[in-house]
Amino acid sequence: MSEPVIQTITPVTHDLGGFKVRRVLPGKQRTMVGPFIFVDEFGPAKLDVGQAMDVRPHPHINLATVTWLFEGAIDHRDSLGTYATIRPGQVNLMTAGRGIVHSERSPQSERAAGPSMYGMQTWLALPDGQEEIEPAFEAQTALPLVQSGGAIARVIMGELWGQRAPTTCHAETIYAEIVLEAGASIPIDPAADERAVMLVGGEASIGGSELVLYELAVLAPGAALTLISSKGGRVMLLGGEAFATPRHVWWNFVSSSRDRINQAKDDWREGRFGKVPGDSDEFIPLPEVPTTVSYP
Repeated sequence: MSEPVIQTITPVTHDLGGFKVRRVLPGKQRTMVGPFIFVDEFGPAKLDVGQAMDVRPHPHINLATVTWLFEGAIDHRDSLGTYATIRPGQVNLMTAGRGIVHSERSPQSERAAGPSMYGMQTWLALPDGQEEIEPAFEAQTALPLVQSGGAIARVIMGELWGQRAPTTCHAETIYAEIVLEAGASIPIDPAADERAVMLVGGEASIGGSELVLYELAVLAPGAALTLISSKGGRVMLLGGEAFATPRHVWWNFVSSSRDRINQAKDDWREGRFGKVPGDSDEFIPLPEVPTTVSYP
């Protein structure tokens, strides 16, 4: 019998003062799971009054960002003129395509009480032939809920357990949040090319293999597995179609072409990206050495 977990990835943790961010992709061990090329988990944390998340305007190309919160709220603004407040139960999908700029900040109402920070920030590489599509933004709240064996799963993207989320998928994608009561279990659909799970709270096991908090556990392809929790837990399931063409990551840029990334660097350095209405006074400069890169 094959092992249910074929690879485990320990996150690189960044302490941002009031809260921690844990990054499992991209890394030296692995760049992607399905279209997911960047996976951050942050929190749980309660910031002091006066502290806040303030991610200044910055650019993206050739990817889509997916923001999912367990607690708290984030104000999203982008160069399309979008303004949206992200809250638990709402998925925000921002498609960068040929280029977009956005900012993410704690709402004023959250700052007054001390913001809660707990959620996921992921990026999806856009598939061949779609990397330079027009930028777009959508927020979806009518997401399917699946209940099974004491577990409640919310389908964020793609089709799982016979339910399909309305969220746009540029490539075949699966993404779900699974909350398990004590003694709960739920089968994990084996259909996707590549799948992984991350325990983000409590405890759980899959196929008899105990999950470690915040580690990414890449699952054996095609294996019919069951997720179980004896005491209760929260798990993210992610994956989708395997990409045949490699993707490169440098800072906030993802592309199949290194030349395209270099062009994006020049465009940001020279101010050729759009501005963010309502948040155009600040920006994040192009770094000399980025914290996010793919290998080699």
